[in-house]
Amino acid sequence: MRNMTSCAKAILCAGGALLSVAAHAAPDDNKAMGIYVEAGHTPQSGRSTNSLTAGLTLPMGTNRLIWGGDVGFYWDFFLSGWRAPKPSGNGKDNYAQIGAIANWRYRFGEGRSPWFVEAGIGGTLMDHLYRTENGREFSTAFQFTEQIGAGLSFGAQREHEVSVRLQHFSNGHIKEPNPGENFVRVRYLYRF
Repeated sequence: MRNMTSCAKAILCAGGALLSVAAHAAPDDNKAMGIYVEAGHTPQSGRSTNSLTAGLTLPMGTNRLIWGGDVGFYWDFFLSGWRAPKPSGNGKDNYAQIGAIANWRYRFGEGRSPWFVEAGIGGTLMDHLYRTENGREFSTAFQFTEQIGAGLSFGAQREHEVSVRLQHFSNGHIKEPNPGENFVRVRYLYRF
């Protein structure tokens, strides 16, 4: 519990620091920095792993009109805390994770729609090896990650976003075992 509390404090401090250094420019989707909080859950039967994440998004390159929509790219840097059932079945273990993901976003209606879909790929590092009571056991602290999501932007300048994501973590068969882990995540993001 103490590790999870420390991780939650670190996430809150990181979010506060991001707010304090943010420049206040008019947000325009992938052209403005954003900060977010995100909660996740593994969709397994029985006791599952939960996560809490804080992150920073930074624009990457310029957007282009493709297939009737606006396509853009951005970086996603995050700090996450996982809480999982211990292998013994008694209590929970806490894990800290840092990561970076390169994301692609498609906004419908030549960029005028509030709706978007996105996908990304990146890498993460955990503070120790992930193991759970249902036999999931990572053999490396480093994991690749892929995510897909859909969301809605709102506000006068589309500065607010909510999205749902499916995210997968695995070491890409660098070492066995490599069971991977999947999360369903809900994100709120604010752009500056």
